[in-house]
Amino acid sequence: MIKSMTGFGRSEIERGNRKITVEIKSVNHRFLENSIKMPKKLNIFEARIRDTIKKYASRGKIDVFITYEDNSESNVSLKFNESIAREYMNIFRQMEERFNIRNDITVGALSRYPEVITMEESQEDEEELWNFINEAIEEACKGLADTRIIEGENLKNDLLLKLDHMEELVSYIETKNPQIIEDYKKKLEAKMEEILSDADIDKNRIASEVIIYADKVCVDEETVRLRSHIEHARKCLNEDGGIGRKMDFIAQEMNREANTTLSKANNIEISNAAIDLKTEIEKIREQIQNIE
Repeated sequence: MIKSMTGFGRSEIERGNRKITVEIKSVNHRFLENSIKMPKKLNIFEARIRDTIKKYASRGKIDVFITYEDNSESNVSLKFNESIAREYMNIFRQMEERFNIRNDITVGALSRYPEVITMEESQEDEEELWNFINEAIEEACKGLADTRIIEGENLKNDLLLKLDHMEELVSYIETKNPQIIEDYKKKLEAKMEEILSDADIDKNRIASEVIIYADKVCVDEETVRLRSHIEHARKCLNEDGGIGRKMDFIAQEMNREANTTLSKANNIEISNAAIDLKTEIEKIREQIQNIE
């Protein structure tokens, strides 16, 4: 099964006072490139998130958007810093004795001094939080993988149709090439008869010229290799795993053979067929760019 590099996945999980939303989208890219946008609080899990994504994708530019809400009342708590408060009170007593003034500090007044009472965020269990986050990420990744498989199947069907058309063009070139040589032989004989009139025509010389011409325009090797590449591409489309790079290499080889065929063609029909081949190959190469 082949996978496209284009896909989308979304997950939203709400449990108690916590809610997380994960959206993942991907497009084609030569390598695997992840971009993750999430609250700072979750930055400690970035490496784990990347590892999870790798289980579902080997290539593509993947953008991940994570939002996290926690409305638990126990999220924050007030802390009384006794040592700081004691330091303040010692200083106030010293001031009272040195300046002979009344120490009128109350509890309310003391509590307003810096660091005496602080607000601290309660520490969550890291593994419990990760399990909650990872559940949403796994679900979004599965959605992403499913859409990439569906798109990959559409790509496969389209590529198979294009390969069938290419094979038809190769068959057309194969049937036309011998006729070109035969037509050249007849034209050469007619020209020789016209020039030499009643003189004897050297059949061996004509045969020699035809052989030289046939060697120049013969595309048998190219069509054989094109058929081999087409068959190889079909087999690749039924393989598991990433085949994008392999298919790109096959398409390059196809293009090389089509170029050689076009350069050898000395016939408008074969030239047109070779141009159509190159057009189909270019379409295939464009589609291959989206295969993982």
